[in-house]
Amino acid sequence: MAVDLYDAKGSVGRKFLLAGKGGLNLTHGEPRARFVERYGARRDEVGRWLDAFDADALRTWARGLGVETFAGSSGRVFPADLKAAPLLRDWLRRLRESGVTFHMHHRWLGWQAHDTLHFATPQGERAVPADAVVLALGGASWPQLGSDGTWVALLQQAGIDVAPLQPANCGFELAWSEHLSSRFAGTPLKPVVAHWVDRHGVAHSRQGEFVLSEYGIEGSLIYAIGAELREQIREHGEALLQLDLVPGYSEAALAERLAAPRGKHSIGDWLRRRAGLDAAKCALVFELTDKPTLADPLALAARLKALPLRLRAARPIAEAISTAGGVRLEALDENLMLRARPGVFCAGEMLDWEAPTGGYLLTACFASGLIAGRGAARWLGA
Repeated sequence: MAVDLYDAKGSVGRKFLLAGKGGLNLTHGEPRARFVERYGARRDEVGRWLDAFDADALRTWARGLGVETFAGSSGRVFPADLKAAPLLRDWLRRLRESGVTFHMHHRWLGWQAHDTLHFATPQGERAVPADAVVLALGGASWPQLGSDGTWVALLQQAGIDVAPLQPANCGFELAWSEHLSSRFAGTPLKPVVAHWVDRHGVAHSRQGEFVLSEYGIEGSLIYAIGAELREQIREHGEALLQLDLVPGYSEAALAERLAAPRGKHSIGDWLRRRAGLDAAKCALVFELTDKPTLADPLALAARLKALPLRLRAARPIAEAISTAGGVRLEALDENLMLRARPGVFCAGEMLDWEAPTGGYLLTACFASGLIAGRGAARWLGA
C-alpha cells in the first residue's frame, strides 16, 4: 500500500517540537478512570480511542523507537532526555523505512473531485487522486507552525458539521494596574485554591498554581479549568474565580493571626509574617482590596480566602496551547470516517474535543490517529 504524507510547511512535526521546549509531556501516569475524566463532555468518545491506544501503549511505542520515558512526581510522563527532536527523528526514520513518501510545501485546498485532492505548491497547483485520506490538520493555535484553521471553511463547504474553533489551554484577561503588570508579570502564585461555580450552579474547587501575566493570568491551574471559564464568559460576559491565597489556614485561624497587634509593621510586611504571603500575593491583594478591608482583620481574612478575579476574555486563539471545537464527532463513524465523505478520516486536534495540559492532548491525538489510520486501511481492504 502506497502512503503519501502532505504538509503545508517545509518540515513536519513543528508543533511537536514546540511541545519539546517544555520537556515533551507525552502522557500521564494517573489511573485510567481519572485520566478519561480529563476529556470532559467527550470522555466517552475519547475513552473508546484510548481502548485502542492508551498511556501505556504510547510509552511502549516510544520505547520501540529507542526512547525511554519516566513519570515525574506529578505523574506526567516525559522522554528520559526531555527532548522532542530525537523522538521525532527516529519516528520519521521508521516511516520512511516503511515506505511513506513525504511531500513538503503542499497546502491542502480541498477537493477537485470526490477522490482528488487539491494542493497549492511552490510549483503551482497540483491534483492528487487518493483512494483513502486521513486529515490531521490541527486546530488554529500557533498558526505559524502550520495549523491555521483554514480547513474549517473547506470542510463546511463540503457539508461537514464543524463546531467553531475556540482557544483552549490559554490565559485570561484582567485589567491590571501598570504597577502589577510591570513588576509581577511572569511571577507564579502557589499554592492557591481556585473556587468557581459552573454553568449548572455546582460549586467546584481545585488547588494548584498559575502565573500573573501582563494581560491577566495563565498557567496549569487556569488551563485545567479553562473550558468552564470560557463558557461562563460566553454566557455571562465574564467569569468569576475566587482564590484562596492561604489554603493552609482556615478563615477563623487566619483572622486570629491577623488580629494580633501590628505595631510598626507595614500591612505588606504583616501579611508576609502572619499569613505567609509572598510579594506577588501581596501585590494581588493590594490590587483588588480597598483600604477599609485591609484595616479589618476579619474582613481581610475573608478576602484572602476568597479573593475575586473577574475574567473578561480568553486570550486570542493564536496564542493558545490548543483549541476546542472542530469536526463534530457525530459527523464521524466509529472509525473516524466522515459520514458525508466516505473514505476520508479525521484525527487529532481538528476533532471536537479538548483536554488540559498534562499529556492528555498528545495521548488523544495519537489514539485518534491510530483509529483513523486503521479505519483507512480497512477501507482499502488491507
